[in-house]
Amino acid sequence: MQYLDFEQPIAELEKKIDELNELSVGDEVLTPEINRLRKKADQLRESIFSNLTRWQRVQLARHPERPYTLDYIDLMTDEFIELHGDRYHADDKAMVGGLATIDGQSVMIIGHQKGRDTKQRQYRNFGMANPEGYRKAYRLMKTAEKFGIPVVTLLDTPGAYPGLEAEERGQAEAIAKNLKLMSVLEVPIISIVIGEGASGGAIGIGVGNEIYMMENTWYSVISPESCSSILWKTWEYKEQAASALKLTAKDLLEMKIIDGVIKEPLGGAHRDFEKSAQAVKEQILKSLKRLNKMKPAELIDHRIEKYSVMGVWLEADQNS
Repeated sequence: MQYLDFEQPIAELEKKIDELNELSVGDEVLTPEINRLRKKADQLRESIFSNLTRWQRVQLARHPERPYTLDYIDLMTDEFIELHGDRYHADDKAMVGGLATIDGQSVMIIGHQKGRDTKQRQYRNFGMANPEGYRKAYRLMKTAEKFGIPVVTLLDTPGAYPGLEAEERGQAEAIAKNLKLMSVLEVPIISIVIGEGASGGAIGIGVGNEIYMMENTWYSVISPESCSSILWKTWEYKEQAASALKLTAKDLLEMKIIDGVIKEPLGGAHRDFEKSAQAVKEQILKSLKRLNKMKPAELIDHRIEKYSVMGVWLEADQNS
């Protein structure tokens, strides 16, 4: 288990517990002390994770052991058939998707996919999709609409790939076409932030009838580091930037940008993959139960109204 900086007191306690477990093989002499330390570790974890800063939640969203899209698909679905390619250029490995069933309900699942080790990270381009990734998502959403299948999107990306070749192949246009399509898609769309939700790279598959965030995730137009580098010309103020951006699930729920927060196991989603996947699965099924009752025109109106009321604005007096 990899521990973050603010988890070090927990790491030290759990290390002691492991050492005592090794010493107490075959006898019960050390059991009371082990139980005492476990209770202390649980209390410490509860204390730390009930008072996390926004920057600490950003760190948890990036934890290398968090479950990724394919992990959720594997744990949530009865069966999954991955579909490949954008029918124009290539098959983007940073964007995965395909047909699946969740408790007998057919869905089209689309999401960003990161890698665990160096080889996989390069293969998945660190979860940063190219234009062909967004065009693949476009194709899958149109297929879902054709057959009347709901769309579920799982967001987890540090941003769309910013390379020159991506811009040459129309990165901005590919994302813009997805935004337009999702605004008027005639099937239910449920979007869930399972890790990082950065900028257009995330919203390129994030326009939904209902939007949820897992407890320790972030969703913002810019990352704390990039915000800090723009405002202060250095990354040193990333913690202040994270606080100012108000990018956590709690913040976005208060601003009515998302519809709810999906609780994670104490310590983060990486602590219990199955429990995390079960929580996401339950939310998807609850949302589908509501949205499946709506007609295509109602779904579109619901989506447009949802985004129309976001934010704060003033109307100028034409006579002034």
